Amino acid sequence: MNFSSSLLENAVNELAKLPGIGKKTALRLALHLLKKETSEVEVLVGALSKMKHEIKFCVRCGNISDSELCNICKQSSRNNGVICVVESIKDVLAIENTQQYNGLYHILGGVISPLDGVGPDDLTIDALVKRVDDEKVEELVFALSPNIQGDTTIYYIGKKLAGKKIKITTIARGIAFGGELEYADELTLARSIANRMPVESYVNY
Repeated sequence: MNFSSSLLENAVNELAKLPGIGKKTALRLALHLLKKETSEVEVLVGALSKMKHEIKFCVRCGNISDSELCNICKQSSRNNGVICVVESIKDVLAIENTQQYNGLYHILGGVISPLDGVGPDDLTIDALVKRVDDEKVEELVFALSPNIQGDTTIYYIGKKLAGKKIKITTIARGIAFGGELEYADELTLARSIANRMPVESYVNY
């Protein structure tokens, strides 16, 4: 692209760094912002800056939060005996949108993937095991993306919890193997949670 303004070019280049945003889309966004009132653009910039500098992560589950505990962990109506184990914050949002789950969450921060250099120590597995001990958890529901890395992570955590009196389940295989949880439609995801199955049925400990 040939730009008549280096300022516009710099803005487009920065916007294009966002996931899913190509140069053409970045240009449309930049030109759209140029047409907006300065006050509106400043509100947007201020909101992004405030989010970056002030947002926190829940000390209990790892979810994004405005305070020490996220709004989900604060809700007294939640079932504290059930924890849904997910890879990322995006998965929490996807499951919450189904309105079919009323327990708590634990965000691992990814899955075990040796080829990508991600091992158990890079995830919040130890914190999860501690929660199981401290919070009298009755069930862990694994809602990890259905692929080899997800199954490996479930297997590893299952071994860490061996001997503990806790029910370990995983969401049903309504989500295609190799798919990403965040892209599943809400109905499929809701059914997968409702029809969760014991881990032993597909992971041989």
